[in-house]
Amino acid sequence: FEPQLVRIPAGKFLMGTTKEQAEKAIKDGMDKDWIQNEQPQHPVELSEYFIGKYPITNREYQAFIKDTKYKPPQGWDGDQFPSEKGGHPVVNVSWEDATSYCKWLSEKSGKSYRLPAEAEWEKAARGEKGLVYPWSDEFDPKKANTDEAKIGDTSEVGQFSPQGDSPYGCVDMAGNVWEWCADWFDAKEYKKHKDA
Repeated sequence: FEPQLVRIPAGKFLMGTTKEQAEKAIKDGMDKDWIQNEQPQHPVELSEYFIGKYPITNREYQAFIKDTKYKPPQGWDGDQFPSEKGGHPVVNVSWEDATSYCKWLSEKSGKSYRLPAEAEWEKAARGEKGLVYPWSDEFDPKKANTDEAKIGDTSEVGQFSPQGDSPYGCVDMAGNVWEWCADWFDAKEYKKHKDA
């Protein structure tokens, strides 16, 4: 029931997006407002940490639901996830649901699990050099479940691995589903680093 983890080494990385990367990403179809909230790019130093290699699947989340009688996500039939989606990432979970899952996982395993901070998630996804996508600065619709892949739904975690993996080997860090972080979004956060 424990997720496979990837070690992310201590050290600096470039967080955020340069003006040039943002312009190119917008041309590739990324949301303008979203990408502009990630500027300016700035160095961040983190201690070593571990992060899940894959998004949490319906099958993994089901163990939590069955053990705790926690309210299942929308679209489930009681404690049963949608048919044939056991290996798909769990969806329709709130931040509170995700943190409750982490608390349960910590109690069951005797280890400490939590949501990653945004900086931790970003380093795991983009590597030390602040790539635009986990695999490079160039968009490739064959490396992630995006609109361009024309799947129209979630896909099995790892379907685009290893070609779509991050520099550290993390899977599905672009496309498929949005993922929760421990810290709250602040549209002004990057502006604080303007002169960094």
